[in-house]
Amino acid sequence: MLRFLIARLASAMVVVFGVVTIVFLLVHLVPGDPVEVMLGEAAQPADRESLRHTLGLDQPLWVQWGRYIQGLLHADLGVSLHSKRPIVEILRERVSATVVLAVAGLVVAVLIALPLGILAAVRKDTLWDQASMVFAMIGVSIPNFWMGPLLILVFSYWLGWFPVSGMGGVGSLVLPALTLGTALAAILSRMTRAALLEVLGEDYIRAARAKGLQEGTVILHHGLRNAALPVITVLGLQLGALLAGAVITETIFAWPGIGRLTVESIQSRDYPVVQACVLLISLGYVLVNTLTDVVYAALDPRVQLHT
Repeated sequence: MLRFLIARLASAMVVVFGVVTIVFLLVHLVPGDPVEVMLGEAAQPADRESLRHTLGLDQPLWVQWGRYIQGLLHADLGVSLHSKRPIVEILRERVSATVVLAVAGLVVAVLIALPLGILAAVRKDTLWDQASMVFAMIGVSIPNFWMGPLLILVFSYWLGWFPVSGMGGVGSLVLPALTLGTALAAILSRMTRAALLEVLGEDYIRAARAKGLQEGTVILHHGLRNAALPVITVLGLQLGALLAGAVITETIFAWPGIGRLTVESIQSRDYPVVQACVLLISLGYVLVNTLTDVVYAALDPRVQLHT
């Protein structure tokens, strides 16, 4: 197990290093000058050059990259070009909102997907099965940037049940969580159905029924428990995707999280903040995937044999 864990951590570090480097290059190659954004078009050339020298933007790209990597090794993410505040403080203020939204989206997905997947497997080839699969198809097909405004239109403008945007209580969390959780619920319900159908045909399920156990006990205790491995894998992978998908959802609902901060920083060409936001999202994605691999290996030791 230790060898498996070390291999996964080493792989994760390589991925993070690649992401950091690619993001740094892409951010600096995107058209636009942060100095011009900060000073305006009417600024004098001497003032622009002075500010560019102060910020270190006049140095070669590889020198800037080396300074950035050196700062990361010392847990120094730098200072925002606009607010002049340490980026660590800015991220600390925003990360809790993103975590709350991601967890809420995950809870919504699980509450919707598990009953639908179980019902579709137990009532295979019935109207319930077809209806749940239609829901899954719709959920996968509708992107967040369309689902979000649709929910706002129906539940905020027409019905007036929930706030349009912002973070002001439990009510303001409902629509963003539904937007994030619906797509995950669609994927998770299909996986639950497929895994449970495969397990329900096993001999130990027939033996449990032959012993006279109740059908609910057979399905939940024996069937769903043994079908949990592929479901956990998909759940872990999609939890990382929730962090990335929160960028669009937070922008739509003006949710004060990391995703909205990323968009705002891109618009203002605040390079250090953009790099820090993408780094945090990628670290969350890699961490969740690594933990998923570890949990999977703990539940099924055969996985470790292939490393």
